[in-house]
Amino acid sequence: MTESDEELAKDLGLLSVLTIGVGTMIGAGIFVLPGEAAAAAGPAVALSFVIGGVISLFTALSASELGTAMPKAGGSYYYVNHALGPLFGSVAGWGNWMGLAFASAFYTLGFGEYLASFLPIPTVMLGPIALSEFQIGALLAGIAFISVNYIGAKETGSIQIVIVTILVGILTLFSILGLFQTDLSTLRPFFPEETGGATAVFPATGLVFVSFLGFAKITTVAEELKNPGRNLPLAIVGSVVIVTVMYGIIMVVLMGVINWQQLGPSFTTTPVLDVGEIAFGTLGIAGIGVGLLTFAGLLATASSANASILASSRINFAMGRDKLISDKLNAIHPTFATPYRSIAVTGALILVFIVVGDVKTLAKAGSVLHLIVYGLLNIALIVMRQADVEGYQPDFKVPLYPIVPIVGAITSFGLIAFMKPIEIALSLVFVVGGLVWYLLYARGIAEKTGILSQYILNRSETMPSAAVSAASTVQPDGGTFRVMVPLANPQTEQDLITLGSAIAKQRGGTVDAVHIVPTPDQTALEYAADHVDELEADHETILEAAKHDAETFGVDVETHTIYSHRPFEGIFDTAESHQAALVVLGWEEETHSLSDRVEGAFDELTNELPCDFLVLKDRGFDPEEILVPTAGGPDSDLSAEIAKLLQSEYDSEITLLHVADSEEEGITFLEEWAATHDLTDATLQVESGDVETAIEREAADSTMMIIGATERGLLSRLVRGSLVLDVVDDVECSVLLAERPRTKSLVDRLIGKE
Repeated sequence: MTESDEELAKDLGLLSVLTIGVGTMIGAGIFVLPGEAAAAAGPAVALSFVIGGVISLFTALSASELGTAMPKAGGSYYYVNHALGPLFGSVAGWGNWMGLAFASAFYTLGFGEYLASFLPIPTVMLGPIALSEFQIGALLAGIAFISVNYIGAKETGSIQIVIVTILVGILTLFSILGLFQTDLSTLRPFFPEETGGATAVFPATGLVFVSFLGFAKITTVAEELKNPGRNLPLAIVGSVVIVTVMYGIIMVVLMGVINWQQLGPSFTTTPVLDVGEIAFGTLGIAGIGVGLLTFAGLLATASSANASILASSRINFAMGRDKLISDKLNAIHPTFATPYRSIAVTGALILVFIVVGDVKTLAKAGSVLHLIVYGLLNIALIVMRQADVEGYQPDFKVPLYPIVPIVGAITSFGLIAFMKPIEIALSLVFVVGGLVWYLLYARGIAEKTGILSQYILNRSETMPSAAVSAASTVQPDGGTFRVMVPLANPQTEQDLITLGSAIAKQRGGTVDAVHIVPTPDQTALEYAADHVDELEADHETILEAAKHDAETFGVDVETHTIYSHRPFEGIFDTAESHQAALVVLGWEEETHSLSDRVEGAFDELTNELPCDFLVLKDRGFDPEEILVPTAGGPDSDLSAEIAKLLQSEYDSEITLLHVADSEEEGITFLEEWAATHDLTDATLQVESGDVETAIEREAADSTMMIIGATERGLLSRLVRGSLVLDVVDDVECSVLLAERPRTKSLVDRLIGKE
């Protein structure tokens, strides 16, 4: 058998991941902000960087615990959405997304400044807006970075190590040479009155905090990290400590070589280069030194901007998966295999911000949005700990709990108070926008209920009424995932309810057990309801057993008796009227014979499926070893979703099967398909030859098979038979046939296609 690429995915060591954080954070504070920071707080800005690092450290510890417990795409957004629910998830998602767009525009503007220091770039009039040479350089760089992400080029871990090593090497040499030229008298007074004295430290911290936005990106690669319980917290915390120390030393060097008053934006646009000319001049290599620092500035700002654009697409993917935004934004490019729409939208925003924004406003707006997310992240950790969630088993636990996350939340939210009203207002536009977006759009389709709401609602009798009311009010409407289970046979009732309940439990939903009583055409339905015992003596027994079996899973269960002259059509009508998201139906042999297909044939010609359908061919319910044959398509998508839900409930082993002409082609298909459906831990199996034979051979080692319905139309199935129906009869394990609603023309319904 061909295993999934799990071992290859665990190829990131501590150094590789440490450089992700250091490489993203090392650029802004040194190469872009020193002039603005010096004007904001004078020599005390070195203390501002240290305070920013300490605030980041609390959140870094919380992110380390959450990252080892829940290594998922989306990072901070995922933790907030999972713990606090989709209302706060929308705020965190939009805040993180826009914060990264602000930060990327800020980094790109910095790139433009260094580009303009050695290239003659003209200014341009764009209507009433005059674009400086910095902005033109930034726009050119931004288009390049967006294009790189659009077509899928990416840095490998080894390249990132090289980039960060070069940066740290150049900056270390700069710091050592600069220290020999430092005159500590220029640092006095440490709290100059013209900046506001000691009170200027915290507003300056707000300005430079954009320099510390990279550490949380490390959590997005936790699944690829060797020994994450040890290496993830070391990488996150280590990157914050390393960058904080470097920032502190370099700020002292900058203001010790040149008086802080001459470093402001009114005197110079690239203070690092001015100080570097003096520092490297002692060795007679001023030109070489300035060239090295210019190269380092370009490298640092480009790396930070590119990483921010890449991270934004991961957040979009996670939000689309949770139905907080349209999954159309996550469409994959047919050639480049990138989320091109997401990258294009983010890229357009970045270019707009470059045109209309300025460095200081962009930096602080990005900081406010990230501080909100970091505050929510710390609260998310507290919720996960206090709710004592089953399966929450982090390899690393925050020390001094709950002090660390409480201080992390307070300092993150508290630092926002030192921003200017315009910067807070700009950020709050996106926060309020996230709330409105959830209430008007996402609430109606989102399904995931946060741990916090579950915790409150499960203890509604002991919780304050205001908390219960709030938790109920913001619950996602799509969160009541209704699984309808039509029941007719007492012998198959338990397995059908077990399957439906397991799925409903994983989706936080409800089981709708429906007993449809067939009623002869000659008998009025009203009469049947009054004399049901004459038509079916055991109708109450089936529903009572179903309710009992469902309640053992801890899910809500409803029972209904439906009287119908046409039971098969009654299932469709009931599913639609009950707003079921999924129907779990038993496979009855006589229902699928040609002689009994007249009613079903008419139904297929006139009706669409009202929701997702699962049909169980029951040979004993055992989801230990699940086989999922796939060739792509919407029905296979449903197969993957059900397999993932059963795996979460029963810790199932999943094998994905694809029949292809070559193993390389098959593996490529399965790897991409598994990644798209969050099944990267599944075993990948490629077979060649006859499809049905390959499926039957692989099913011999499985306890359950989940397979998408055939694409063949009605007449094709009646006249020529169906691959799916043949496989169902020939394998020995239980089979789940999955079918997803789709729109078909009349010709497709009649003839269909292979």
